[in-house]
Amino acid sequence: MLEQLLIFTRGGLILWTCKELGNALKGSPIDTLIRSCLLEERSGAASYNYDAPGVAYTLKWTFHNELGLIFVAVYQRILHLLYVDDLLSMVKHEFSQIYDPKRTTYADFDDTFRQLRKEAEARSEEMKKTKQMARPVSVSTNKHGVQKAMHQLGGGGGKHKSSIGSANDATDSDSVSGRTLENGNATNVHENESRLARPMVVKGGKENGGGSDIGAFDVNKLKNLRSKAGKKTDTVVSKASNVEPKKKMTKKNRVWDDSPPVESKLDFTDPGDEKGNENIAVVAADEGESLMDREENLSSESETEEDEEVENAKPNAKKKGWFSSIFHGIAGNAVLEKLDLEPALKALKDRLMTKNVAEEIAEKLCESVAASLEGKKLGSFTRISSTVQAAMEEALLRILTPRRSIDILRDVHAAKEQGKPYVVVFVGVNGVGKSTNLAKVAYWLVQHNISVMMAACDTFRSGAVEQLRTHARRLQIPIFEKGYEKDPAVVAKEAIQEATRNKSDVVLVDTAGRMQDNEPLMRALSKLIYLNNPDLVLFVGEALVGNDAVDQLSKFNQKLADLSTAPTARLIDGILLTKFDTIDDKVGAALSMVYISGAPVMFVGCGQSYTDLTKLNVKSIVKTLLK
Repeated sequence: MLEQLLIFTRGGLILWTCKELGNALKGSPIDTLIRSCLLEERSGAASYNYDAPGVAYTLKWTFHNELGLIFVAVYQRILHLLYVDDLLSMVKHEFSQIYDPKRTTYADFDDTFRQLRKEAEARSEEMKKTKQMARPVSVSTNKHGVQKAMHQLGGGGGKHKSSIGSANDATDSDSVSGRTLENGNATNVHENESRLARPMVVKGGKENGGGSDIGAFDVNKLKNLRSKAGKKTDTVVSKASNVEPKKKMTKKNRVWDDSPPVESKLDFTDPGDEKGNENIAVVAADEGESLMDREENLSSESETEEDEEVENAKPNAKKKGWFSSIFHGIAGNAVLEKLDLEPALKALKDRLMTKNVAEEIAEKLCESVAASLEGKKLGSFTRISSTVQAAMEEALLRILTPRRSIDILRDVHAAKEQGKPYVVVFVGVNGVGKSTNLAKVAYWLVQHNISVMMAACDTFRSGAVEQLRTHARRLQIPIFEKGYEKDPAVVAKEAIQEATRNKSDVVLVDTAGRMQDNEPLMRALSKLIYLNNPDLVLFVGEALVGNDAVDQLSKFNQKLADLSTAPTARLIDGILLTKFDTIDDKVGAALSMVYISGAPVMFVGCGQSYTDLTKLNVKSIVKTLLK
């Protein structure tokens, strides 16, 4: 049974709900659909499953893009209603006829919906009966059945004698079927079927068999074609042999500078050394200001440069695209259909994949954009490709822009007022740079006069504690460690207790790298998160990965949900992208990670020094993906 059907605008104004159904929905399926599906550009999906305590709904929807309306049907998932799609289509058509942007209530639509629902249910029942009555075609044992079968096989039975082999074989299908039934011999039926299966040859206009056969296979033509093809191949080979091979590029010798090498101290971990006790002010003077605080200036400069390039390129663009814009937009006000959008969407999907966006994500984005554009009218002198690109740009901005506040400094001060430290747990796969980027975050926090303590909870990998100890000594930050082969959840708990006693503002918890399929380590991570309830769970991932980013994040979240013993599982809250300076314009991993998890990119690692940590410039990423 249908639970509810709603019609509302893209702005969120509910225009009509079915009062006849009158079922109060449990939970908030509509709000969840809008947040988790429509706003995250997953509207190209066929349906959405909503799970809440004691209820499981399936939601289906359709759009009227020209009017900006959304039609949503909700029903119990166990029912598998077949008429919902048909009903939504009919409701969309009928409601669009009476829609007025100035009206906010449509009580008169109740009777129309009742009639449409009856029609959809009746049509669904007819389809069920038709499927049940359908049976495979078999040879009948009566005269009419054999005649019908021969008519289907031979194109009309004995009435078309020329299409059933020779005229002397059978004069009429009725006589053949009659002879078969009288003799009771099944062999005659097989003989007739074999005659019907022979290749049919239509004579060229003479009843006595004279003339050439139309459509017959001509061997001489095939020989001529082969001889022509051989000549063409020889010509191509002879031409190719005359082309001189390209000369190989030789590598130029490197010219080294005669200036003496600059001496620099690489080891800062000498125990007992007086220089090892240098304060944080000296380190800050050497390293400089973190890019997290210079991001606004850098982004504004880069945007200014991009704007200048666009302005310089405008005259040439006008000269090249003037005629093309006229001919592409000559059919203005045309309603966009899915077939019209497919070429532009395919080109856009290929472009996204070349920028390292996962294929699955690129395909879903294109489906969502197609759903948002289908049915809209194309303006005069407007190309479909530019319309599709504008819709995709809007979708990418909506996905990458965080939907909640990610101001860590404000959250740290709020936790400090409550008398407890702000706890951040760094998780991720092996070798992505968790410890190094943890040190970068610590350096940035120290610059804002926030006291930080590191917790060495990677008790699995050899050298992990020494690595974190090196960063702590370099930055003059206290570190809590218990060595190896200890329970990381217990170590983190003791570190938080120590930070509470010492009045530390932030605890940065370093964990062991683990593959998403390693269940023992994932179980240990789930225990650490459940036992300590951190304020922020940061997934550290490489910007180099493509399709693997989807697998990593989805399985990390799935394992944390499955292995959690809490009623509400704690998942990943944010993303830290590393090695962003090594990917050139292959920035698609950021989009893939945000799309699959819904978590924002909070930090971007772009170098090997402590200052090389910045924020994600969403506009720059979108421009890079679409250029």
